[in-house]
Amino acid sequence: MAIVYDWYENPNAEGEPEERGLHPRPLLNGKVSMEKLYYRIHERSSLTVGDVKSAIDTLTQLCGEELREGREVHIEGLGYFAPTLEATQKVTRKTKNKHLKLRLKGISFRPDIRLKAALAGVTATQSKYTRHSLRLSEVEIDMRLKEYFAEHDLLLRIDFQELCGMARTTANNHLQRLQKEGKLMNVGRRAQPIYRPMPGYYGMSRDAAPKR
Repeated sequence: MAIVYDWYENPNAEGEPEERGLHPRPLLNGKVSMEKLYYRIHERSSLTVGDVKSAIDTLTQLCGEELREGREVHIEGLGYFAPTLEATQKVTRKTKNKHLKLRLKGISFRPDIRLKAALAGVTATQSKYTRHSLRLSEVEIDMRLKEYFAEHDLLLRIDFQELCGMARTTANNHLQRLQKEGKLMNVGRRAQPIYRPMPGYYGMSRDAAPKR
């Protein structure tokens, strides 16, 4: 089975000619749950489903402990995991208490050569039904945002672009609209906005206090 993809316009760039370039993007064919993986590992090994679940849960816990200590974790055949940091505000050499102005950004992943080899010879086919040119209604945008915030706490403009298949200008217009409607709030800076859902929207409890 091939990877299905479609072509999307590159975001606007200063000085870019009128006709923007395109980049291919996979259209993911669903999501595999851990429960399904437990059973698939069980079918290919002598381990019970409970043994598999216990082993993976323990591996996850151990990886977290090592990452908290600033170590890179190499799971042979899968890849390399490492913690990444980011500043919470602009920091210069003259900034005081720099250690108070950083936080965990996320976890980087670099695939192992064996994992990349498993994808050797993969084929790709263009989708028969284009998605990026669809004019999403406000209801459809709300539905996609609800799904997004079910797994993420923060939203960047580029995330919104990819989520809704929009060009930068169109995405910014919708993000401004959603702020005016009281559905999103910017917890970042004006020039570098970071969005959170307002209470009562996209799975956020109506009783929840807005976080900044």
